[in-house]
Amino acid sequence: MAILHIYDVNVPEEEALLKKHSRPVEAVTPRIKTLLDDMYETMLDAAGVGLAAPQVGVLRRVVVIQIPDEKRINLINPVVVSKEGEQTGEEGCLSVPMLAGIVTRPMKVKVEALDENGQPVAVEGEGLLARALCHEIDHLDGVIYTDLATEMIEYSSEPEEPQDAEEPARRKKNRRKQH
Repeated sequence: MAILHIYDVNVPEEEALLKKHSRPVEAVTPRIKTLLDDMYETMLDAAGVGLAAPQVGVLRRVVVIQIPDEKRINLINPVVVSKEGEQTGEEGCLSVPMLAGIVTRPMKVKVEALDENGQPVAVEGEGLLARALCHEIDHLDGVIYTDLATEMIEYSSEPEEPQDAEEPARRKKNRRKQH
């Protein structure tokens, strides 16, 4: 496995690729399985909860997700087949460093895809998993969460000092409305 370069919206050539639609995977080959493993290792190394193939420069419909305390999810050619409810909250992205945004997503989703063995799979997600599924599938269609955000939050590069010894350091936030 290898750590891959994560594309950044602040680099014009990389942003252009991130805005493109990904092609479906025709067959689950050893190359696709290696891509999934490399994406997973890259996601963990970057402390993310999801990664889509365009974020590592590959225009294929491939996603990996692992939210805290859950198992890894590999999705090939994922499609959201149902949505329910609504949640609005802060969302970030490994391809959009030092920013987060307020984004409204479904509270629950059902996604159909192929797994890493080419077998059909259905994944139902609620809360953070629903948010991650929608976020990563959006990447496959060239949509970045900043396109959907109603407000952006900019983080400084220096963490704030904790108020007391038991409070973790937090990054400074500067809010601004999205137009």
